[in-house]
Amino acid sequence: MKPLVVFVLGGPGAGKGTQCARIVEKYGYTHLSAGDLLRDERKRPGSQYGELIEKYIKEGAIVPVEITISLLKRAMDQTMAANVQKYKFLIDGFPRNEDNLQGWNKTMDGKADVSFVLFFDCDNEICIDRCLERGKSSGRSDDNRESLEKRLHTYLQSTRPIIDQYEKMGKVRKVDASKSVDEVSFMDK
Repeated sequence: MKPLVVFVLGGPGAGKGTQCARIVEKYGYTHLSAGDLLRDERKRPGSQYGELIEKYIKEGAIVPVEITISLLKRAMDQTMAANVQKYKFLIDGFPRNEDNLQGWNKTMDGKADVSFVLFFDCDNEICIDRCLERGKSSGRSDDNRESLEKRLHTYLQSTRPIIDQYEKMGKVRKVDASKSVDEVSFMDK
């Protein structure tokens, strides 16, 4: 069986990871965070990509698509090898730009089906405030105002057009993510 994928997109701090955990619990999807996979790979001893990933993350830039897709594919393959019933994936924070989307289409064409984009729409200042609050305990090198402003700029310039493309295809489900964690509602849509 091919993986069934939902791309989960929205600005940094929109609540993607938090809400994905709820979807996993209720609907049995496997949550793959592109950012978490990259951060884990960066820390993995002997990683050939570690330093490169660190440089991109610190700059708030987008890691080369080949690296991200190889990590996503490996994670999906491992999940499905361990349990054939686990074929539904939430891919959080990907594709981040046109290059990511083209790379995905080229590499994963016929190997995975994208159902739709789950778009967490949230005001930029709310996103920044959430990330700064998270940064107090997360230990993430990119949860500071300077990195966040770069990440938001990258999101608006590069990721937002991807959401717009999927919207034109009728493949976006939009969520008002500016509400509190418990008020965000998408579960029964």
